[in-house]
Amino acid sequence: MQFVSIIGALAVLGAFAANQFGWMKPSHLSYATANLAGASILTVVAVAERQVGFVVMQGAWALISLWSIVEILRGARREED
Repeated sequence: MQFVSIIGALAVLGAFAANQFGWMKPSHLSYATANLAGASILTVVAVAERQVGFVVMQGAWALISLWSIVEILRGARREED
């Protein structure tokens, strides 16, 4: 379970680092997808470990990322590159 949680954390942190270094913007589909994948993995781990606080935090993170993906795909979130 620890290995799985590390993969989830690396997905979220990788997107964050890429944004901070200017390699990726929050309006990019890859950014939102990495956040959704990482947060979803961490949510599943938190549920399995019965960590309610982390379920709430990561579940919300996943839902917000999913919302971003929908908005990006609809073309509603456009940012100059």
